[in-house]
Amino acid sequence: MLVTAGLLISIFAWSNEMISGKVMTVVDGNTVVVILEDQSTYKIMLYGIDCPELGQDYGDVARRYLEKLLLDRTVTVEMKGKNRWGTRLGVIIPEGGTDPRYKLLKEGLAWTAEVNPIPELEGLKEKARAKGKGLWEQDHPTPPWTFRRQQTMLQTKWS
Repeated sequence: MLVTAGLLISIFAWSNEMISGKVMTVVDGNTVVVILEDQSTYKIMLYGIDCPELGQDYGDVARRYLEKLLLDRTVTVEMKGKNRWGTRLGVIIPEGGTDPRYKLLKEGLAWTAEVNPIPELEGLKEKARAKGKGLWEQDHPTPPWTFRRQQTMLQTKWS
């Protein structure tokens, strides 16, 4: 109970904090590293979406697309908390640009969150799916959360 309360406090402490900086690295289709003016860095995952992993079909396509949208650009980030592994979640808006989550979803390069998807984002995903765009060209694309679980199951277990 105390751990849960501490986790909730840390999530809410980060919620709605705004930072600005420059995207110095695009890690994958939904994760970037932002450097602030004071040279501190933040690894941030796009809140509410999940792109294919780099080892999956469309994983590298999503990463390259996000690079075109954000790499070396000044961005504002609205922090939305942390995931269960402690990675910061945020809504990232490039200066003079559009939310990259919308573009990734419209191009069929992302799923919405596995749990409690945001309705607005879910609608964009479903439109791309209906049009057969990007990863939706496949009959049954593997969601990244399933892919990650499968990779974990393949790892050697030592007793």
